[in-house]
Amino acid sequence: MTSVSVLIVDDQILLRQGLRKLLEIEEGIEVVGDAADGIEALEFLATATPPNVALVDARMPRMDGIELIARMRAEHPEVPAVILTTFDDDELVFGGLRAGARGYLLKDVPPDELVLAIRQAARGETVLGGPAADRLVATLNEPAPPVTAPETLSDREWEVARLVGEGATNREIARALFITEGTAKNHVTSILRKLDLRDRTALALWVGRDRG
Repeated sequence: MTSVSVLIVDDQILLRQGLRKLLEIEEGIEVVGDAADGIEALEFLATATPPNVALVDARMPRMDGIELIARMRAEHPEVPAVILTTFDDDELVFGGLRAGARGYLLKDVPPDELVLAIRQAARGETVLGGPAADRLVATLNEPAPPVTAPETLSDREWEVARLVGEGATNREIARALFITEGTAKNHVTSILRKLDLRDRTALALWVGRDRG
């Protein structure tokens, strides 16, 4: 059996240690390093032999998982990243996949499924846990939202809506428009209310139709 090397990236030291012990008892799995955030992970990748898979938490201080994965796609494209997180929401699922994640799993995944996912990611396969897969299927099956807005958006709201349509997170919107992340979130909430849309995924689809 070919050995799969793994880098664990999570800000919780107990979880990193627990994952290491869990994986090290598996035949053919080798944990080659761990990092507390995206910055430490990039430092490790710059000096070590690239691992076969990186398990990445979504929310971490200094540099979160989404930003780390985008950097890895640009600087270390040979290392597939799988998001392993406690959070299950559209922004993280779709933001992570757009950033280049090979998979998305919740931390309550059974150990055998986690090991299988690591092996699949190392082979270049996409891995999605049940909730993430369900969200993708639900999005694909949603009826197309109406193109005509029931209420006119402001110029700034149209800017925010277009960025959501491009897959930008609230943090990326804030950086692009020189506003706070909280303001960006408030704009998204207002836009969803005005357009009577369920979430930002539906908004992204609406923007795509409007462009077409």
